[in-house]
Amino acid sequence: MGRAAGFTLIEVLVAVLVLAVGLIGGTAMQLHAMRARHESALLSTAVQAATTMADRIRANAGQLGDVYLQLDYDAAAEPVPGAPPGQCLADACDASQLARLDVYELKRQVRAGLPAGRARVCRDAAMWQDGRLRWPCSGGPAAPVVVKIGWRGKNPDGTPQADADGGFVPGVAIAVAGVAP
Repeated sequence: MGRAAGFTLIEVLVAVLVLAVGLIGGTAMQLHAMRARHESALLSTAVQAATTMADRIRANAGQLGDVYLQLDYDAAAEPVPGAPPGQCLADACDASQLARLDVYELKRQVRAGLPAGRARVCRDAAMWQDGRLRWPCSGGPAAPVVVKIGWRGKNPDGTPQADADGGFVPGVAIAVAGVAP
């Protein structure tokens, strides 16, 4: 009696197992790629907002201490930023009004583009600590002006990213060149 041609049950089960492992691996790679794309988009948004603010500060440097250095916005604490009294649309505005409008625009960008974002402009000579950006500013009149922007990100396992103190770290810090101390 001859042997029947075909697959045995064990061969079919092994093939299904190999296929399942391949599908799980492909799905994991797809999720990782989506997470990386999202983080990249957030970083790009933060860099654009920070460089735009740095350009605005350079263009209106006379308002540095009065308006720009006062900015410490946290979208979680102030979900809807208050609009400045004059928005320079129909009427001409002075340097102070323009600076307040710049700050308002940055707050709107951070709120709209970053999950529970934060923006800060300060003088800081020590932006890095233990290889990570940090929110506190060293201050001092000779320290460079820095625009810091961040968001509350998540680790791959879904837990919030946090620094050693339990807070989130800035994603971007850009020194404003060309502004006199």
